[in-house]
Amino acid sequence: MSIYRALVKLEQENGTGALCTIIKSQGSTPRHVGSKMLVYPDGSILGTVGGGEMENRVIAEAIHSMSDGNSRTLVYEMVDPEKGDPGICGGRLEVFIEPLQTKPTLVIIGAGHVGKAVAHLAQWLDYRVVVSDDRLEMCTPQAFPEADQYLPGPMAETPQYLDFSSPTYFVLTTRGVEIDVPGLPSLLNSPAEYVGIIGSQKRWAASREQLLEQGIPEEKLNRVHSPIGLDINAETPEEIAVSVMAEIIKLRGEGSQRLKK
Repeated sequence: MSIYRALVKLEQENGTGALCTIIKSQGSTPRHVGSKMLVYPDGSILGTVGGGEMENRVIAEAIHSMSDGNSRTLVYEMVDPEKGDPGICGGRLEVFIEPLQTKPTLVIIGAGHVGKAVAHLAQWLDYRVVVSDDRLEMCTPQAFPEADQYLPGPMAETPQYLDFSSPTYFVLTTRGVEIDVPGLPSLLNSPAEYVGIIGSQKRWAASREQLLEQGIPEEKLNRVHSPIGLDINAETPEEIAVSVMAEIIKLRGEGSQRLKK
């Protein structure tokens, strides 16, 4: 498979990798400008930037770039291994590493008007959109053309079909307490970054009380955002979608700031 086909496949599967490209070459070097190598999270590769110790170092840096999300330019002198150079070709190389990270995943549970508006906005914001509903006829490409994945069935079963390798956000635009109570425990046991439930404070209070009676720990219930979204006096499905996505964007930004500290 060519690197370009592999990149398309990575995009389609919401996968992670790092593209390494030689951007400058002087003197005698094993590969020249434009040579590419795709590195996967497990260290496997497609293509080459020259092999040997130099390539091993590039692979290690590529794996780091997938972890921190930062691109980087590496400079290698290929002259004197005793001084730490990765080769003796006599030349000089610069390699640019570009991490290719997964999109965040937004899981919409409840395929009503608000769910459709959230799906539309989330796709525009470049999230991977997953739709789930126990009403099978509503969880289809015809009903939700902007979704990437469809999980018809009970809410409680949804997490088992998800890959949590990318940040995952649950948005519950469900019909009521009778849907939320049996489904929430499995969501709260998942590593999702966010669980938000549409509805009034009274509705969430009723669900919370029932879940406490079932033995769900209070610290898990405290993960729930309800009423969902930022308070912008939203009324229409489209306005509610804006408030929901604004809250998720705010939380993502706060998480990024914590990682930088």
